[in-house]
Amino acid sequence: MNEAEPTDRREGRGRLSSIDMLPEDADAEIMWAAEQLRERAMPQNLILKEFNARLADRGIGSVSKSAFSRWSIRKAIQFRRLDEVRTITGQMVANLGTDGPDQVTIAVAEMIKVSAYELLEGGKVDSKGLQEVGRAVQSAVNAQKSSAEARRKLEEDVALRLAKARAAIDGVGKKAGVSSETMAEINRALGAG
Repeated sequence: MNEAEPTDRREGRGRLSSIDMLPEDADAEIMWAAEQLRERAMPQNLILKEFNARLADRGIGSVSKSAFSRWSIRKAIQFRRLDEVRTITGQMVANLGTDGPDQVTIAVAEMIKVSAYELLEGGKVDSKGLQEVGRAVQSAVNAQKSSAEARRKLEEDVALRLAKARAAIDGVGKKAGVSSETMAEINRALGAG
């Protein structure tokens, strides 16, 4: 195949749906419909009926059943992916113990960096997309720095409190006539060496 020939694969996001083209006045109704789909408490046809009634109240034309159905499928896929990420993240945090938040921050930051690299490598990023990728990577790096800084401050605080506790124990031990060997053993138990 010649490089100039089109491929069967769709490039970009494709044609905007009628829901994507609704005016900003409809944002609250779109959010409501998405939330209803997410909750799965109402059938899709009832959600569409209420959605169109809400649009009509704002003087906005209705959305067809087929357009709503296509949009619902896209939302269902997005919700499923989000649920998978939440489940995986929850399992990661539970398995990582006390270092969990730091490790999750690092893992997420690395996933963002890999995704950014893959997007750039594919060459399918416009200038706006490139800017967004850059922001995402910068945010990930900042999150890593913040997490490391918070961990460092916490460790310094714990070390300071432990040093104060050792000093207090030494004072009490001297007053009580505890031997230097016993005090050395207590300090070793506290991690003083």
